[in-house]
Amino acid sequence: MVVSGCHVLTLDPQRHAYPSGYVAIDGNLITEVGPGPVPERLADARQVDAAGCLATPGLVNTHHHLYQWATRGRAVDATLFGWLTELYPVWARIDEQVVRAAATAALTWLARSGCTTTMDHHYVFPRGGGDVLGATVEAAAEVGLRFHPTRGSMDLGESAGGLPPDDVVEDIGAIIGATQAAIERFHDPAPGSMLRIGVAPCSPFSATRDLLTESAALARGSGVRLHTHLAETADEDDYCADHFGCTPAEYLESLGWLGDDAWLAHCVHLGDAAIARLAAAGTGVAHCPRSNARLGAGICRTRALLDAGVPVGLGVDGAASNESSSLLGEVGAALRYARAAGGPQAMTAAQALELGTLGGARLLGREAEIGSLEPGKLADIALWRLDTLPHAGLADPVAALVLGPQPPLELLLVNGRPVVERDRVVTVDEHQVADAAQRAGEALAGRR
Repeated sequence: MVVSGCHVLTLDPQRHAYPSGYVAIDGNLITEVGPGPVPERLADARQVDAAGCLATPGLVNTHHHLYQWATRGRAVDATLFGWLTELYPVWARIDEQVVRAAATAALTWLARSGCTTTMDHHYVFPRGGGDVLGATVEAAAEVGLRFHPTRGSMDLGESAGGLPPDDVVEDIGAIIGATQAAIERFHDPAPGSMLRIGVAPCSPFSATRDLLTESAALARGSGVRLHTHLAETADEDDYCADHFGCTPAEYLESLGWLGDDAWLAHCVHLGDAAIARLAAAGTGVAHCPRSNARLGAGICRTRALLDAGVPVGLGVDGAASNESSSLLGEVGAALRYARAAGGPQAMTAAQALELGTLGGARLLGREAEIGSLEPGKLADIALWRLDTLPHAGLADPVAALVLGPQPPLELLLVNGRPVVERDRVVTVDEHQVADAAQRAGEALAGRR
């Protein structure tokens, strides 16, 4: 296949951009990227006329909670701790069927927003709920996205000083055993993998010191990546000061967590010393601008993180704290919030898009395979149509994509396979997905 006649943003090491160029694909790999007309040697390939479009790498989502699609629109005026307090009892009633429907809906909408790779942080495992982690894996395979689920966990219940109710936490021995089993069952370390597992205890206020320590040892002993929430709100700062006598970043460092195989969600409340700690260790940050705004958590210091050398990617977070759940929307929000905090020179449109592509690939350890349009990389490609009314007259196609309304997605390839064509997901029936998600949410709301 050759996609041609479009503006091509490569994000290769030289940051080449071609006002009119082509991308050639063979199987699941990109074989050529270049300016101008398609070379004669590629004339026999299937030709895709992409005039009026912008080709970019597929977007990479580095923080999500897929199951939360079933609880959107709740606690809309609460802070994080109040929001969690209201929703934990509801999440305690999820099961395999609810998670399957919610995850399929969330993944389908991610595809519509240009996402080709996503992680999932699933940390609620109700007793009798069935194979909820397996349900997310099945959903991702059906929709066709490259998937990095993490086996999350909580063992610090309310009676022991944590935030979650006791009936949604697990025993540490059961957690470590189940996490090891998930790695053995699902993790595929092979090049081009569509499925890789990570280890992800929930947060310092829902996981004990022992769980955090043993989880890090398990991840590193198994050669998988490590993830958690950190420094999302001022409440978390207060919690860590009261319980550990230090900041959240100092606490994780004391447990040996920081390293280039770990990435942390949110990191809104980081001082200069904490940023320096993350930079020195190579630990990444998943920036979730619209979820942080929705919960009133604050604005992540992305410019300071980037200037210090901290790897930064983007995440939509769960749909219960970001009802729009559009990864492209996070690209635009990252740009706007960086400028709101630091002025118009704080971030360019191209830099924001890089956070959502190469930046995310780096956090997931996949920068050698995805995140840019280069020969030898996997064919994860988004083709955006910019010749319709909402973008008419916008001179810069990258600014049009990042600052304008979400354009129609002409084509989304994941591993060389079409997942979206002409702004419709082709791997699943969107109407059936929406109906199933609606029924799952209603069923969950009716449970007591």
